[in-house]
Amino acid sequence: MATLDSQFRNGHRERLRQKFLDNKLAEYEKLELMLGYVVPRRDMRPLAHAMLEHFGSLSNILTARYDDLIEFPGIGRNVAIFIKLIHDIILTGYRNELIERPIFHSDKELRNYCMWMLASKNVEEFHVFYMDDDLRLLQDQVHSVGTVDCSSVYTREIVKRALELNATNVLLVHNHPNDIGNFSTPDMVATEELYNALQPLGINVRDHLLVTKNKVSSAKDLTLFHF
Repeated sequence: MATLDSQFRNGHRERLRQKFLDNKLAEYEKLELMLGYVVPRRDMRPLAHAMLEHFGSLSNILTARYDDLIEFPGIGRNVAIFIKLIHDIILTGYRNELIERPIFHSDKELRNYCMWMLASKNVEEFHVFYMDDDLRLLQDQVHSVGTVDCSSVYTREIVKRALELNATNVLLVHNHPNDIGNFSTPDMVATEELYNALQPLGINVRDHLLVTKNKVSSAKDLTLFHF
């Protein structure tokens, strides 16, 4: 019986591989195939279905926190690390694009990077993207990590880091874990304070992006602030 189960499992996974090459995999089958490379001797269909039901989508699984993954029944340390490795590879790809070309050359790539980085976070993070004269990314720095509804902004530290990197442009990015898609009054006050501190030094604040679970909003596009 074990031999028959093994033969079925190997045949099933080969069919999944071929469906992938033919671009015919359903979302749960993509997850099942991926998990099969980490756990080769186990039927991963039940776990794939359960994970999608719990997390909501494949992208939510990939961006989930390591602690949330490892707490889910059936996901061990190896699986959680593998999933976060895939997530990190995706982020690295987007980040390399922002380093090699002007950061605003593709609004879609920039927003995708921000989504993959912040959309699933359960606390606020405030990031500063430091850029050179050509708007290429010098550093994406996590400036602060806060609570579910706020994060701190330290103007002096951002000014200091911009000067250390010889940055001439910055992009501000933060998330709202509560999924509120509007910039708050503290968000705009912090933006104005940074603008007023950096502008006399020849450092431009290019925009402030707000990331929620399903979208990225731009303060510049919403004309909330004069950049």
